[in-house]
Amino acid sequence: MKPTTIHTSTFVKPLICIPLIMGLIFFSNCAPKGNDPYREEWISLFDGSNYQDWTPKFTGYPLGENHNASFVFQDSLLSVRYQEKDSFNGGFGHLFHKKKFSHYRLKATYRFVGKQMTGGPAWAIRNNGLMLHSQDPKTMGIDQDFPISLEMQLLGGDGEHERTNGNLCTPGTNVVIKDSLIMDHCVTSTSKTYHGNGWVTIEALVLGDSLMQHILDDKVVMEYSKPTIGGGMVEGYLDSAYEEGKPIKEGYISIQAETAPIDFKSIEVLDLCGCTDKKAKNYKSYYVKSDNSECIY
Repeated sequence: MKPTTIHTSTFVKPLICIPLIMGLIFFSNCAPKGNDPYREEWISLFDGSNYQDWTPKFTGYPLGENHNASFVFQDSLLSVRYQEKDSFNGGFGHLFHKKKFSHYRLKATYRFVGKQMTGGPAWAIRNNGLMLHSQDPKTMGIDQDFPISLEMQLLGGDGEHERTNGNLCTPGTNVVIKDSLIMDHCVTSTSKTYHGNGWVTIEALVLGDSLMQHILDDKVVMEYSKPTIGGGMVEGYLDSAYEEGKPIKEGYISIQAETAPIDFKSIEVLDLCGCTDKKAKNYKSYYVKSDNSECIY
């Protein structure tokens, strides 16, 4: 919001000007400072330095081990990289941010680069994903391939064929689309194909389990709701984490390493859950879910 500028004429008599100035000073001293309830405060999940906020988990390896240094933090980018000597053996990887979210907007800018890892499956060419409402990585089995989650799929075109982006894949989950329970593993979006290695910005709107949208070029290309645990398409999970039919209302955000090199320039979240008391110093008008335990007075 552009600040308001007060203009005073040079021809105003001092007797009128001084009370006006004193009034402005008094108003300024009494007005709340530091918080604009209408200004969006995005959280940078990756700002080029906060690497400690992310934890890797690879199939067959303990939580925290960055197998073959596949996740790379360099040149202010978060990247997935593979060496020429590397060969795929089923070891999918995921990198988890430390914070759990329920109601939020997510925005990421990425690009595909280079060639696929040797031996990678054909479907994984120029393929990554932002895993939404992921299970806690601490609850994953040592040999688990994917977290129980909802994947906002990132797909790059091959320069020749049509290939929609922002699709939905559901490892260990089911969703509802237009009042129908969807048990298919992947559902195609309505997006265009994104060819080349240029930067692409994708967004998600997540409102607990009531609404989830994938957005490209300001257009909703995928919409669903009421995610629950179930449906298969995840292996190696612990029985304690797989509560079939349980609603998924919150979770972690993770990115994938599944044989396609990729760069992330930024990953940001606008938390939509917080203090909704207008009297509080940290009230925000855009919060859609109240957590007044966070209020500061």
